[in-house]
Amino acid sequence: MPEYLGNIEKMRATLASPVFYALPVGDFHLPMNELIGHDVKLIYTGRIHCVGCGRLTKKSFNQGYCYPCFTRLAQCDSCIVRPELCHFAEGTCREPEWGLSNCMIPHVVYLANSSGLKVGITRHNQVPTRWLDQGATQALPILAVQSRYQSGLAEVIFKAFVADKTDWRAMLKGEAVALDLPARRDDLLAKVQSGLDSLRERFGADAVTPLAKETVSISYPVQQYPVKVSSFDFDKTPEVGGHLNGIKGQYLIFDTGVINLRKFGGYELRVVT
Repeated sequence: MPEYLGNIEKMRATLASPVFYALPVGDFHLPMNELIGHDVKLIYTGRIHCVGCGRLTKKSFNQGYCYPCFTRLAQCDSCIVRPELCHFAEGTCREPEWGLSNCMIPHVVYLANSSGLKVGITRHNQVPTRWLDQGATQALPILAVQSRYQSGLAEVIFKAFVADKTDWRAMLKGEAVALDLPARRDDLLAKVQSGLDSLRERFGADAVTPLAKETVSISYPVQQYPVKVSSFDFDKTPEVGGHLNGIKGQYLIFDTGVINLRKFGGYELRVVT
């Protein structure tokens, strides 16, 4: 049986019908859609290389970083998860140049339907990748903003009326019921109008701009969804596998359970197909 050995990164997802996935294993990108319907085994060798600096580390932090990188890199700072806490303007960003290239650039506020309606934000150049990684079956960009900080402030305003998290267990149990996202957008924009006006007063009239986009519908390569979702963890179960029933988000769906490969960036795996 073919085997592939190397440190993995999150799956590369391409918008297609269905979404096309490739898993980086070392320098090779393994086409994953071709493996659906077959038995696949993933064996963790016990070695982790930091996705930031490449050094060997005994423990992974923040999906693949060694501890020094976790405490040093701007992409591991708490403001990445909560961008409304951005401190770039205060001159205390861990890596100002990285912040300029990744945070002080246009972002998009969007609505998505994965396990139900949610609001989210992403860099303009991460559309539609962000939606694919979350397992969204529908997505609709609703606002363009000038920076990650501003998108975080906008998201906080929306969170008073709509969720900002995906229920990953529900997402993996089947396709979400289709929603009228334009109607939901219009309803939400009416509710948050005063809050968005406050952001425009603070940052300028062009800081928050409505987008007139169409809903993007997304299908995933899944032959069978699990009735009960149980997840694997390489740190507890070094050998994972079974009949690969599908892929959604960053999850492999086996007949034996599911595993979120994004969580294990930098882990050295032997993939047996």
